[in-house]
Amino acid sequence: MDFIDLKTQYSRLKTTVDERIHKVLEHGQYVMGPEVVELEKQLAEYVGTKHCLGVASGTDALLMALMALDIGPGDEVITVPFTFFATAEMIALIGAKPVFVDIDRATYNLDPAKLQAAISPRTKAIMPVSLYGQCPDIDAINEIACRNELPVIEDAAQSFGATYKGRRSGGMTLIGATSFFPSKPLGCYGDGGALFTNDDRLATIMREIRVHGQDRRYHHPRLGLTGRLDSIQAAVLLAKMEIFPDEVAARHRLGERYAELIAEKFGTGASAKVRAPTIERFNTSVYAQYTVEVEQREIVETRMKTAGVPTAVHYPLALHMQPVFKHLGHKEGDFPLSEAAARRVLSLPMHPYVTDEQQLQVVEALAQAVA
Repeated sequence: MDFIDLKTQYSRLKTTVDERIHKVLEHGQYVMGPEVVELEKQLAEYVGTKHCLGVASGTDALLMALMALDIGPGDEVITVPFTFFATAEMIALIGAKPVFVDIDRATYNLDPAKLQAAISPRTKAIMPVSLYGQCPDIDAINEIACRNELPVIEDAAQSFGATYKGRRSGGMTLIGATSFFPSKPLGCYGDGGALFTNDDRLATIMREIRVHGQDRRYHHPRLGLTGRLDSIQAAVLLAKMEIFPDEVAARHRLGERYAELIAEKFGTGASAKVRAPTIERFNTSVYAQYTVEVEQREIVETRMKTAGVPTAVHYPLALHMQPVFKHLGHKEGDFPLSEAAARRVLSLPMHPYVTDEQQLQVVEALAQAVA
């Protein structure tokens, strides 16, 4: 059993993927070719924004968003301590200070009730994360941001295709940033990402940053980087977009079935040995990971592996406890909900091609592992 099965997806798309890649090989425009332009148009229409920029990775997308907002040394950017490292890494890399706000224990996303207290005169942006494929309470976050005249950057690396109150992830804040790493709900065959905005000025700035700060050839009004999306990766994504709505629907069905099977096997009360993810009533999730909580995780992992079921941990150490952020002065207990999640979370096999039989096998192995 594969934790994420990209081979079955390729078998389904082989003819289209191969044709699109060969077209790039034939025209030879490997960087910023016509596939990138076509993909940007499709993605903007899908998310519902005026602008989309294909970029080199989800990490670069975050960095470029921060650069476009002129954030740098002495500034603070608010985010969560329970997420992939890149979120806080890019804040620190640009010279700003990551300021952490603990999560909502049910969804693992930024808790808006804790947000206002973290805002200071040095705060220059808020960067919530749509973790595991589900958006946070974006309206509440945007309202606080608006009241404090702060921009919001959604880190939507795990949630492309998810919705919040009927709106798609990536298009609900000033800037949305996503990733097309191969394991993501929409993934290419290498690194890739995208930026979304309705702001014409920011779109122009981010396009310049994407090519070393150029506004025209060899003329650089700002600093930038090599942040472009390759044409071959765009070609792969165009092929995958043809079946993406189908795959999103499959993820919804599989996520709901996992929840039903887990509830049947373990119950839903506070004493349940396995805690299934909570999806807010106004959200849909693309389940970038299907993540449960268990006690004695290392034992459970080992037993699951012995039973032939792969698992992963997203993420085992909250960011404020990472050695590189020691200078921020945090200690264990500062963000207790993030720390508790980091000790207990365990991700199960999840992709659009998980079979019903495999789900039964996973849940049965989980039951044996926590017994």
